Amino acid sequence: MGAATTRAAGGAPMRAATMRAAVIAALFALPCASLRRAAAPARRLAPRLQSAATAAPACTTVNVELGDRAYPIYIGDGLLTSDATTAASYLQPHVGGSQVLVVTNEVVAGHGYLDATVAALKHGDKGAKLRVETLVLPDNDDEPSEATKTLENLGVITDYAIEKALDRKCTFVALGGGVIGDMVGFAAACYVRGVNFIQIPTTLMAMVDSSVGGKTAVNSRGAKNGVLQFRFNMSAKNMVGAFYQPVAVVADVGSLNTLPERELASGVSEIIKYGLIRDAPFFEWLEREGVEAMLARDRKALIQGVEDSCRNKAEVVALDEKEGGLRATLNLGHTFGHAVETKSGYGTWLHGEAVGIGMSMAAHMSHELGWIDADLKERCIALVEKARVPAFLPLYSPMDVASFEAIMAVDKKVADGALRLILLKGALGNCVFTADYDKDVLKKTLEYYCDDAQRTRDD
Repeated sequence: MGAATTRAAGGAPMRAATMRAAVIAALFALPCASLRRAAAPARRLAPRLQSAATAAPACTTVNVELGDRAYPIYIGDGLLTSDATTAASYLQPHVGGSQVLVVTNEVVAGHGYLDATVAALKHGDKGAKLRVETLVLPDNDDEPSEATKTLENLGVITDYAIEKALDRKCTFVALGGGVIGDMVGFAAACYVRGVNFIQIPTTLMAMVDSSVGGKTAVNSRGAKNGVLQFRFNMSAKNMVGAFYQPVAVVADVGSLNTLPERELASGVSEIIKYGLIRDAPFFEWLEREGVEAMLARDRKALIQGVEDSCRNKAEVVALDEKEGGLRATLNLGHTFGHAVETKSGYGTWLHGEAVGIGMSMAAHMSHELGWIDADLKERCIALVEKARVPAFLPLYSPMDVASFEAIMAVDKKVADGALRLILLKGALGNCVFTADYDKDVLKKTLEYYCDDAQRTRDD
């Protein structure tokens, strides 16, 4: 079972009607190598797009196959940012009622994307009948984005919807990066027990990961005198949430024009995991040209990177929507990375930066277990560093072994008291999700990465 793909220029492609085959539950118990993508021809930097200067922006569509909840991911350059007619063709078909709430933050609104979204929703005859409300949440130096992903701000969204008397047929629109998408998706799941929502990711990280698959959540601060604050005085990432799928995702790489270099690199880092866990040809394309081209903001490379990432994720989500096993492999490096984010304080590290360190740690541990060869470990670390994110902790990091152990002990992948990890095993494109590993090797990996000698490593 895979992600069905259709392509069109100008208008919105049709949603897939049904899944092509039944999901077989026994597949979830197999190592992810058994379900990785089949080998594909060498990647092409040039996407399959129309080139006519007068044509509407071309679109590639990856469908997330979930039966009657299937939905399209529209990918292209200018789908939102070119003109209201084009943007309306991707947004309006997914608005069922007459009320829309667009939620964004002050950074995204400041770049004009909120105005473009509202103009698209209000465009034409259908748009004239829509009531569009907007809500702009904070995102600044005093309140960095991840720090705003709280139950309090979730309440701001739902209270605003109540204040505006939005009904069950309304549609929420999440316009922004992963924080906005996660929070608005969770609000949509909760408001009047569930309303439709559309994802419009404006960061590379959100386009290739958080906007796809229906994971919605906020961070929990923990009880004032509770275990979490007692152990590491910080919130628990994404511990309060729901699986709730959008009705559409509109990924316009044109919105990446305004993305800061550091955030662009963070998104490229997240992309690397797909090649490591299940798509060797994709990893080789990233090594050969993809990473450098995306960092240079080459539009064709960005479309290719987003398309291949979304197709990989859509295939996994179609098989294991609620993370019974296979979907957890998409979290390669995240258990280590979330610990780094949490201990350091939200805003210190971008998600992809912390995941870069986490993928390096996972590769190192996999090699120490004898599960991968030294060459693959070094290729992983080298590609992380090529993406311009750290592969090792800096000298100033507060991380130590005790902090890693305390934070990972409450990770969402803990089951029956055992920490399950995603580790590489075998050739490139193979991995396992398991608690069956030598715990001494985990301890030694934490010690190795917390050692000052490794923090200052340049090679």
